[in-house]
Amino acid sequence: MIALLRGRLAEKHPNRVILDVQGVGYDVQIPLSTFYGLGEPGAEVVFRVHTHVREDTLALFGFATAVELAIFEQLIGVSGIGPRLALAVLSGMEPADLIRAVQQGDVGRLTGIPGVGKKTAERIGLELKDRLPASLGVEEGAVADPVAGDARDDLLSALVNLGYHRSQAERKVDAALAAGDASFEQVLKRALRELAQ
Repeated sequence: MIALLRGRLAEKHPNRVILDVQGVGYDVQIPLSTFYGLGEPGAEVVFRVHTHVREDTLALFGFATAVELAIFEQLIGVSGIGPRLALAVLSGMEPADLIRAVQQGDVGRLTGIPGVGKKTAERIGLELKDRLPASLGVEEGAVADPVAGDARDDLLSALVNLGYHRSQAERKVDAALAAGDASFEQVLKRALRELAQ
């Protein structure tokens, strides 16, 4: 089982990366919380990895922190939540906000995440209320290049791929871009916060 990968970032996308580890390219799916802290392609990165094995698939899920990995593993232990939905949950909220929402039983906040309905949100709150980490060691991500050119299209694509409606995503991306110059990751984070409210 693969538990940790250290290598060079070959490709970077909001939901996955290709990590070059001594000439072998690993396709690693990641949440947005991990994406925010990534450097540019060519940068050295380390991922904590959950290896998910099914009869027809071997998938790697990578996380920047032990807290993200712990939350992910708790989420996939909840009935009806698979790895892709667990990634969507981690992508829809910052880890600290997610822990707070679960501990407070904030179903409304959890249902704001695409793919999470009322019953799933209630199940997450019920099953994970006392099982999520109490303290966080979440590091803030590094600032990337400013948003430019066709970054608006990339931001829209990322939000639509996460399950948000295009018209709703367009409004939030435009508002996030209008708030001032920031990196792609910061604008994406700002738009997600707006969508979660």
